[in-house]
Amino acid sequence: MNVALASLPAEPGRENEDFAAAAAGAAVLLDGAGVAGAETGCTHGIAWFSSTLGALLLSSITAHPARPLADCLADSIRVVRSLHEASCDLTYRASPTSTVVAVRIGAGALEYLVLGDSTLLLADQDGKATAITDQRLDEVGKRLRGPVDALATGSPEHAAALAQYRDALTGLRNRPGGFWIAGPDPQAAEHAVTGAVPLESLASVTLLSDGATRLVDSFELATWEGLLGVLDSSGADDLIRRVREAEADDPDGQRWPRGKARDDATVLQWRLS
Repeated sequence: MNVALASLPAEPGRENEDFAAAAAGAAVLLDGAGVAGAETGCTHGIAWFSSTLGALLLSSITAHPARPLADCLADSIRVVRSLHEASCDLTYRASPTSTVVAVRIGAGALEYLVLGDSTLLLADQDGKATAITDQRLDEVGKRLRGPVDALATGSPEHAAALAQYRDALTGLRNRPGGFWIAGPDPQAAEHAVTGAVPLESLASVTLLSDGATRLVDSFELATWEGLLGVLDSSGADDLIRRVREAEADDPDGQRWPRGKARDDATVLQWRLS
């Protein structure tokens, strides 16, 4: 495997809640989340949740190559729940959750699973890029976040509006008409976006947290093909550097309204022979 991995927390010295890893023929990326300003109800924290779930998922999809990715995710969620349900309040509204992207090679195809707003970017042999993202969280968010986007990022008013927005978002989590994300309930895995593409058609597979895709989907400073061009020419670290430069040019979110001025950013690119 030829894998490049880069990851930076939102701020220096702050815990990174993203997790990414690869094994022979498989890779995963998770972006942990809670409710800003709220206790999680979990004594371990969001980074522990995403890294523990990610490690278990990678182990499961490689140890059981014939088992569907969604079933492997459900199994992994159950194991994580068993590790901390006796000590943590998993019914609490801010209990840790995580997006999930998982890929695995099997029978001449690349199987994939996407849950939440992280992105899987597939590049074909001709350089065309196809982005696979679970759009449900974005669709729900667009209906709710108008008052947040009208305020300067980081201001007290923005923080208050953001808290209200996230409360409303939490009420739509893991239910019909809302969005689905990995948390305490393994049934969320049933709602993941899954599929497979012929392996011979692919040149590379890239897993990205939403902090890394901002250059395309939030800032509109690049296309998906342009993002791949950055990765191919100067690497994953340079992609994150460009995201940080754009964030620094708009610290108050006036040009690009967003919940966080900076976010954890992770890129895992897997080049296929």
